[in-house]
Amino acid sequence: MTFRSTAAVAVLAAFSLASATAALAQGYPTRPVRIVVPFTPGGGTDLLARLLSVRFTEAFGHSVIVENRAGSGGNIGAEFVIRSPADGYTLLMSTASMAVNVSLYPKLPFDVRSDLIPIVQVASAPIVLCVHPSVPARTVKELIALSKSRKEGLNFGSNGTGTTSHLAGVMLQQVAGLKLTHIPFKGASAAMISLVGGEVDVGLPAVISGRPNIAAGKLRGLAVTTKRRSSVLPDLPTLDSMYPGFDIDNWFALFAPAGTPQAVVTRINAEVVKSLQHADLKAFMARE
Repeated sequence: MTFRSTAAVAVLAAFSLASATAALAQGYPTRPVRIVVPFTPGGGTDLLARLLSVRFTEAFGHSVIVENRAGSGGNIGAEFVIRSPADGYTLLMSTASMAVNVSLYPKLPFDVRSDLIPIVQVASAPIVLCVHPSVPARTVKELIALSKSRKEGLNFGSNGTGTTSHLAGVMLQQVAGLKLTHIPFKGASAAMISLVGGEVDVGLPAVISGRPNIAAGKLRGLAVTTKRRSSVLPDLPTLDSMYPGFDIDNWFALFAPAGTPQAVVTRINAEVVKSLQHADLKAFMARE
């Protein structure tokens, strides 16, 4: 075969591959799609996934189902998706815990950096330092003094070991000298129920779930964990203003198993970007 004919075959093959890729994206999906949420129902990740599933169902013409597979700080759901076929029909909606777990669980049976493809970051939300109204502290300074005045200190509930709510509490203990006993719960909704019910003194929920309870007087907000104030809780100071460099948020992102065709990843990315312009998604994001 001559060089010229070889080059022609290569060009033809590339053209055919591009056409097949375009066709794949155009035809996807041909059956229901599943979004796995590796946390319990009712938290911010779950709510966001369900809002997206409605928009996806309309855009794709096929059902998009949200399935909760909680446990091990999000690792159980992540592994399930990683072990699923890389065809775009099983996706993962997770949070910043994905990055944290790499350090907390050194013997994971997978590598998120090579076994998952990040499709798109959907949202980023501040965390808000809250106390139950029965706790006699209206500022961070008063909370620190109160914790030190009690032999047993105070307790704080998190969404689970290794979650951003847990790490935010640990970081606050380190920089502020707070005396806190960690109580991990099985998900954001369980942690919030216990905080609102007064079973724990302190909580660090995402603003998405914390703000409604602050507005209703069920919780008292003291500060936010990001460097900038929250647009929906503008009266709360930042922890960075007290402890320079304190900056933690909770991001939400959509992933697919490694090996998923790029055309399918691009199609899903485009639909997320389009969905975020919808009124119900905008209203949900405004809660941040």
